[in-house]
Amino acid sequence: MNAVVGTAFDRKDGPAKLTGTANYASDFDSARMAYALLVQSTIAKGHIESIDTSRAENLPGVVLVMTHANAPKLPAEAQKANPPGERALSLLQTNEVRYNGEPIAVVVADSPEVARAAAELLTVHYAADTPTLDFQSALASAYAPKELAHGKTDSGWGDAKSALASAAVKIDRVYTTPMESHNPMEPHATLAVWNGDTLTVHDSTQGVSGTRKALAKKLGIAAEKVRVVSPYIGGGFGCKGSAWSHVVLAAMAARQSGRPVLLALERQQMFGPVGYRPPTRQHVALGADKDGKLVAVVHEVTSPTSTFEDWTESSATVTRMMYACPNVSTSHRLVKLNLGTPTFQRAPGLSTGSFALESAMDELAVALNMDPVELRLRNYAETEPESGKPWSSKKLRDCYRDAADRFGWSKRNPQIGSMRDGDRIIGYGMATVTYPAHSMPANATLRVLGDGSAHVRCGTQDIGTGTYTIIAQVAADALGIPAERIQVELGDSDLPNAPVSGGSMTAASVTPAVREAALKARAEIIARALVDPASPFHGRDAQDLTIQAGAVYDAKNPQQRELVAVLLTRGGGQPVETQGSAKPDESGKFATHSFGAAFAEVGVDPELGEVRVRRIVVSYSVGKLLNAKTGRSQFLGGIVWGIGMALTEETQVDPASGRVLNANLAQYHVPVAADIPDIQVNAVEEDDQNFNALGARGIGEIGITGVPAAIANAVYHATGKRIRDLPITPDKLLGGGTVA
Repeated sequence: MNAVVGTAFDRKDGPAKLTGTANYASDFDSARMAYALLVQSTIAKGHIESIDTSRAENLPGVVLVMTHANAPKLPAEAQKANPPGERALSLLQTNEVRYNGEPIAVVVADSPEVARAAAELLTVHYAADTPTLDFQSALASAYAPKELAHGKTDSGWGDAKSALASAAVKIDRVYTTPMESHNPMEPHATLAVWNGDTLTVHDSTQGVSGTRKALAKKLGIAAEKVRVVSPYIGGGFGCKGSAWSHVVLAAMAARQSGRPVLLALERQQMFGPVGYRPPTRQHVALGADKDGKLVAVVHEVTSPTSTFEDWTESSATVTRMMYACPNVSTSHRLVKLNLGTPTFQRAPGLSTGSFALESAMDELAVALNMDPVELRLRNYAETEPESGKPWSSKKLRDCYRDAADRFGWSKRNPQIGSMRDGDRIIGYGMATVTYPAHSMPANATLRVLGDGSAHVRCGTQDIGTGTYTIIAQVAADALGIPAERIQVELGDSDLPNAPVSGGSMTAASVTPAVREAALKARAEIIARALVDPASPFHGRDAQDLTIQAGAVYDAKNPQQRELVAVLLTRGGGQPVETQGSAKPDESGKFATHSFGAAFAEVGVDPELGEVRVRRIVVSYSVGKLLNAKTGRSQFLGGIVWGIGMALTEETQVDPASGRVLNANLAQYHVPVAADIPDIQVNAVEEDDQNFNALGARGIGEIGITGVPAAIANAVYHATGKRIRDLPITPDKLLGGGTVA
C-alpha cells in the first residue's frame, strides 16, 4: 500500500456535502422546536429606560420575549471573562447599552416568521449618551494592554531610536487598515436542547470543547452537563472561535421557555456582536546602510477595542521574527470605542502587520534603488531575531527562488509605469509571507473492528479545511489499513479532548495523536498474530511483520500475508482499541514559523483607477503538506481573501450612531469569481521533524499574509502612487492627480 499522506486524496466529507446530507447547526431538528430572533440595540451608548413587550407577547405563536427585565439571573462568575479565548458577553443582565447592535432581547416563537413579526412590535425607549466612535480622534487616549494572545505587548532590542537617526537611508511612514467583518457562507447558528438539567447544543463553532466550557461557566452548571455538537461548519475564519452572546442566550431561552430553541443569526447580524478585524494605525520606520542591511526597525501599532474588553490586533509581532536587524522596537496600544469587541480574523495581526512591514520594505528598496527580493535576501534571518533560537525548519530562500522563477520576476522593468499591455499599466510586486506554527495537546482514540475497518474519534472539528480527510490519511499510513476503510468522527465535546480550530494548529495538534493511536493499534494487531496458533505468523519476531492494505505481511516474504479481518474474526471479532495523545515540544529549543514568497501582477486603468489582479504566484515553506488537494484549496482561499483585503473589504461605521452602514454582501464587497486571476501555488519540499513526528505545520491562515502588500507594491510599480491605506480603491489612486 503506497503512502496516502501528501497525496491529493479526495475529501472524506465531500459526498455528504455534495448530496446535502451533511448537517450543519441549523439543519438539526428537535421535537417542539421553537425559533429565536436576536434583537439588537439601535444606540451606541446609554441605557434602556423601558421595553414594551406586550404587543409582541400577545401575537399568536409567540413563546417568549426575554429581556433584561425577565432573563434568568446568572452567577457572578458568568460576568467575568478571560480574553482572548473567553469573551465578555451581553446576556441581558443589565439595561446598559455599550455599542450599536448589542443584544438587548430574544424573541422566541413557533416559526421564524412569527419571531420576526414579534420583534418588530417591541417598543424600546433609550436614554442615550454620547458615544466615542472616531478612531483617529481617540488616538490621544491610547494605552498599553496587559498582554497579547502570543507574546509581549512591547518588545525590542538594541537602540532603535539612535540607530534610526544615524542610518544612511531611512523611511518613516504610517500605514492603515480598515475594520473588516467575517462573512463565512454559514452565519452563526445555535440549537439548544435541555433534558432535565443536561444541555445539548448544536452550534456552529470552531471549538466544541471551548464552547462547552463557556456555556458551563456562564450558566453556572458542571461541564459534564453540557454537550456541544458540531460535525460540519460552513466556514469560521476566527469569528466562530469564541462562544458569543447568542450561544448562551439560546440556552437561556430554551431553559426559560421549556422548549428546544434554534437561534440563527441573519447576515446583517454578523456585523458587530460576533467580532471583526479592528482597524489599525501602524507607524513603521526602517533604517539601513548603503548596502541595504537593516540597522533599525520601529513598528508601533494602535487599534481600537470595545469599552468592556481588551482585544489587541498583534500586528507588530511579524516584525519581531521576520528580518535580521540589531536594533528593533515594537509596541501595541489600544483605544476604547463604543463598538463590539474585535476578534480573531484569518491570520490576526500577521495579515495587517505584514501589509505595513512589507510595504515599508518595498519603499526602502525604492529608496536604495535595489531589487525588492535582493533587499529581503540581504536581511535574511538565519535565527529568530527576537529570541535568537534556531528555526525548527525554514526554506524561505527556496520560496523566493521558486516563486520568482515561476513568476518571471527577472523580466520586471524597475522603472515606474514602464510596463504596458494595451491601455493598462502593468505592475509587479512581491512580499514575504509568514505565519507562526502552533500546536496544543490533543487526544484521539482508534478502534479496529472485526471486519478490518477502523474508526477514529477526536473532539476536534472540521471547519471546512479537510480535517476529516487528513486524519484518515494519517491513520491509514500508520495503521496499514486503506483510508477508504477508516471512518472519522469529529465535532462532539464528548469525544477525546482537542483544541480549538484556530491559529492554524488543528493538523499539527491532532494528527500526531491520531498517528500514535494508529501505531499502537498496528502493534496490537501484530501482537495478536504472534500469539494466535492458527496464524501463519505464530511465534514469529514482531520486527519481521508489518501491515499494508489491511493485511499482516512478512516483510522478508511479502507473499505471506493474512487479512486483519480474518485474524480478528478468528479471535472472536474482539476489536482493537487504542488511545493516542500528543503535545507540543516544551523544550523551547526552536522557533517555529512557516514562510513563503508572494508575487503579484496587476493591471491599472490610468483613467478610471481600476486595479485588476492579473496573476499571483506564491511558494510556501510549511513543512510536509498532508494533502496536496485540500492544502492547495487552503492556500487559494487565503490568497483570495488577501485580494479582498487589498482591494475591496471595508466595514463602514456611521460616525454618529455607530451603526454599520454596509452590513450585507451587496455593499460589503468580497471578491467574486470574476475578480480572481490565475493563481499558482507551490509548497517547497520540507519535512519539519523538529516540530512534530509528521513534519507538518498548519497552513490555514498563512495564505492571506503578504498578498495585500504584494498587490500594493505592484500598484506602486505601475502607477508611482504609494497607497498606504487599505483598501486600494480608485478614488485613492485618482485623488491628487492623474495615475502615472
